[in-house]
Amino acid sequence: MSELNFVTVGDGTRIANRIDGDADKPVLVLANSIGTTLHMWDGEIEALSQHFRVLRYDYRGHGSSSVPVGAYSLDRLGRDVIELLDALNIERVHFLGLSLGGFVGQWLAIHAPERIDRLVLSNTSAHLGPAKAFDDRIAAVLQAPDMSEMAEMFLANWFPAQWLAANGPVIEKFRTMLRTIDRHGLAGLFAAVRDMDLSRTIALISRPTLVIAGQHDTVTALSHSELIAAAVPGARLVVLPAVHLSNVEYPDEFLDAVLGFLR
Repeated sequence: MSELNFVTVGDGTRIANRIDGDADKPVLVLANSIGTTLHMWDGEIEALSQHFRVLRYDYRGHGSSSVPVGAYSLDRLGRDVIELLDALNIERVHFLGLSLGGFVGQWLAIHAPERIDRLVLSNTSAHLGPAKAFDDRIAAVLQAPDMSEMAEMFLANWFPAQWLAANGPVIEKFRTMLRTIDRHGLAGLFAAVRDMDLSRTIALISRPTLVIAGQHDTVTALSHSELIAAAVPGARLVVLPAVHLSNVEYPDEFLDAVLGFLR
């Protein structure tokens, strides 16, 4: 596994990142779900790095990145990516974002289209409401004795019931990831999701776009993916029989869709 590197962005936050794959290959940026680290993509790195130089990173507030206290914004999360690319002297990338990563991908394709070649938006939405639901979550996470209850909520939203019942190594890996997330980082990212509404501006996306949806997704419903695919000119939609983490639940089908589109 590649080593962890750090880039300090304009407001002093350190963004942890890893690069896998040869330097002469086109760059593919992976952006994960809220509540996870760049290790969400561990299962895909071997296959993807055969074709791409793969750049993964931890959001501010998550994993090995710094944890500023307070609300984060989608604008700031998007600029973190631009500053990361600038620091690494990377001009243009393919971008694959799942869930929150898909929000960031949409923002980049709207605000910095010259940096994006092809865009994959997986299990995501252009707008998630209502705001009060996120305010309640922020209050709950800041007041909770630990992250165990929040971890179980996420797991129940992300995986099929039979996976949860079997409680195998995948569930345990994500449970550990969730329990070790910093509460201030999670609250900060919840605020970014709460305040995000790209439902009108995604019509401005001009980059070739693939939308991947989970048929049984209860977080970012299939209808949300259908709306994005309908709004983004020329976008393609692939539906997998997954819940929320399509890359984990259906890795082969997910990789087939992604590689077929990017190559």
